[in-house]
Amino acid sequence: MLFESTVPQFIKMLTNLNVLIEKSEAFAQIKKFEIDVLLNSRLAPDQFHLIRQVQIVCDTAKLGVSRLTGKEAPAHADTEKSLAEVKERINSTVTYLKKITANDFAGAETKHIKTPRWEDQYLTGFDYVQHHVIPNFYFHMTTVYSILRHNGVDIGKKDYLGSLPFKK
Repeated sequence: MLFESTVPQFIKMLTNLNVLIEKSEAFAQIKKFEIDVLLNSRLAPDQFHLIRQVQIVCDTAKLGVSRLTGKEAPAHADTEKSLAEVKERINSTVTYLKKITANDFAGAETKHIKTPRWEDQYLTGFDYVQHHVIPNFYFHMTTVYSILRHNGVDIGKKDYLGSLPFKK
């Protein structure tokens, strides 16, 4: 169940994130301003800028899955400055996630997940996914969307959600 709740969703949403980034690039070209304006934008003075939000989206997906499966995630130095570097980080994360299988999650629901921030506390794998990984992923994903919309990029819910698996 943890695989289904994480990996396919993360791949889909990171793919959608690439669409949002591409649309922001086109918007900057049409409006004739440097893409750095958007990449360094934030909603509030004390909030992370767009690049950092993307870094956290990617980190939440790859590190969350890594902690649950024991599969080493790609390392990123958090030094992205350009649009190309942001896209590469997203693509690197998707490539990693595509190598993960449901079998890799064996025993993950009851695994004790610890991070340095939590000191001597832990969450079970199930609680980690439900109460940290998924909410944190979507918080930062939504913040990227909100930063772009706030700056006038012509994106909407369909861009955020992507295609839906309709049946007939």
